[in-house]
Amino acid sequence: MKSKTKYLLNKEQINKIFNKANLGQLDSYYPLGAGEFNSVYSVRIKDIEYVLKIAPRDDQSVLTYEKGMLGIEIKWYKRISANTDIKVPKIYYSDFSREIIDAPYFIMEKLNGVQLDKIESNSNDCKSNSPTAKLAQMAAQIHKVKYNEYGYEQNSLQDNWYLAIRSMTENLIIDAKSKGHKCRRGIRLLGFIDKFKSILEGAPCCMVNFDLWAPNVICEKTVNGSYNYAWIDPERTFWGDCVADFVALEFGKNIEDKKTAIEAYNAVAKTPLIVTDKIKVRYYIAEAYVALIQEVEKYYRYTIFNFGWYRNVFSSKFLYGRAFKFLQSVQL
Repeated sequence: MKSKTKYLLNKEQINKIFNKANLGQLDSYYPLGAGEFNSVYSVRIKDIEYVLKIAPRDDQSVLTYEKGMLGIEIKWYKRISANTDIKVPKIYYSDFSREIIDAPYFIMEKLNGVQLDKIESNSNDCKSNSPTAKLAQMAAQIHKVKYNEYGYEQNSLQDNWYLAIRSMTENLIIDAKSKGHKCRRGIRLLGFIDKFKSILEGAPCCMVNFDLWAPNVICEKTVNGSYNYAWIDPERTFWGDCVADFVALEFGKNIEDKKTAIEAYNAVAKTPLIVTDKIKVRYYIAEAYVALIQEVEKYYRYTIFNFGWYRNVFSSKFLYGRAFKFLQSVQL
């Protein structure tokens, strides 16, 4: 999908990048993935395929939490590799000097297999292996990785989840205002965050991927017909409330209806998820925050002539409506 943030390179630029990394002269390249923020290329040199990932240009407007995100992504890969048995690609080279292009980039291993959404759309084999369950189990693994501060590392970390999610929400409201929009629903979300301050303050801190969608999982079929899964693009990871990761799992369902995800998660999680009204508060705060991201990011990525603009409009309206309905009515 066309996005204003994607930095498109030509063959000469890519060749210079790989020469600087001492990886050789490129034979071929092509754009990769369905992502709408960074540019990603598959690059072949002799018999080896690499992935080149490039952040938006330095002069491109991005959301506050997206600033410096590519460098943080490298750290998340290292943490996932060090603390879980989830497979992630190796990082071969990174460059933040801006000597060749006016944006940071890194070169990483190209994993075998295809993105999970392509498997799901073309075959029933992967469905029988329960991709939703696998995703939930992968989330349970990273949720075992704890920390003592909350939020995005590329921004400011906070002492508890209430302070973090409030700061994250305020930043998006400021981002909207910088594009000339008042963001009334973001301001309403702040009111609910304050209303449920004590519940949010009590949320434990762990690694949260917050981008658990099928294209970020590489699915490789084994000789016995089962699948191995690997994670890519952990760039939107933060330290925070584990319940937030359930927004993407079985996306569109109410938290109490996400039975496949919750059952698989609880089978391996250190702390099982039991859906109570307090858990629902934490969930619907996170869901409304996703709606806020969708509302605001469209001003930075798309024009009104792009499909992404209208997808974000309708999706954010749906998520806001459901989250606010519960947060308004619940009695605790």
